[in-house]
Amino acid sequence: MENKIKKTVIFIGYKCNNNCLFCINADKRELPNKTTKKIKNEMIEAKKRGTTYIELIGGETTIRPDILELINFAKKLNFETIAIATNGRMFSYFELVEKIIKFGLTDIVFSIHGHNSKTHDYLTQSPGSFKQLLKGLNNFKKLGFEKIGSNTTIVKQNYKYLPQIGRFIYNQGIRNSEFIFVDPNYGGAYNNFDKLVPRISQIAPYIKKCLDIGRKNNVPHWHVRYVPLCYFQSYLNQISELQEVKIFKTEHLAPDFENFNVEESRQEFGRTKPKKCQKCKLFNQCEGIWKEYLKHYGDKELKPV
Repeated sequence: MENKIKKTVIFIGYKCNNNCLFCINADKRELPNKTTKKIKNEMIEAKKRGTTYIELIGGETTIRPDILELINFAKKLNFETIAIATNGRMFSYFELVEKIIKFGLTDIVFSIHGHNSKTHDYLTQSPGSFKQLLKGLNNFKKLGFEKIGSNTTIVKQNYKYLPQIGRFIYNQGIRNSEFIFVDPNYGGAYNNFDKLVPRISQIAPYIKKCLDIGRKNNVPHWHVRYVPLCYFQSYLNQISELQEVKIFKTEHLAPDFENFNVEESRQEFGRTKPKKCQKCKLFNQCEGIWKEYLKHYGDKELKPV
């Protein structure tokens, strides 16, 4: 554990300029955002605990008027990695991109949920969001910024396009990508499970085709997250959680909760393994499947290895 990177993820609040159908924070948007002082104090305390990797996420980080101040404060505290997750829309303004890099940003992760505006904008419920995201991404590339990643949430509306989405992301020059099976335990996917949450047996072939893009091109980080391992026996080196536990010790600091051991608590609270999984040779490595998924679909699809 001593060799793991200590990572602190600070949720700055849940307000957002998108309104994604599947958003895990859909029922939290009215909670007040953290104050500038609160976030700075959290950074100071994280530094004292040995954190070297700080990430600010939302909601949407870039709609805060103090985002540059916060990034610069993190720089002054000498964090090795200063990252944000974003829908990218505000970065369609070139001046903001210039400033945030100058102020100390080292890494950025864009949320990309479709390979075109039709799919992406439908899921974000924000017309024009794909066009703005693409402009923001290109603005970073124009300035030679290299540490660009992406997150894609997998739902019923986009899983058949995963190979196309993967190719689109790869063609944008992104070499650090996560394809995330939607969490139905809370928020939008909990409220509209039948509309949004696909079956693992249906999505697995499309995920594999998407993962193959990273595999064939030797992309260092091209992973799927939150899936049962029985469907991905030959892709274990592309399962996020399996790699993550080797590299990171992560804590989450949100407006409404604090979690100082994310890797362990996810298995305890969010996901589960039914009795039939106990005989599986991957049992100890696998985190299982979302609890809410099992309530709706049962465990018939799970196939012990």
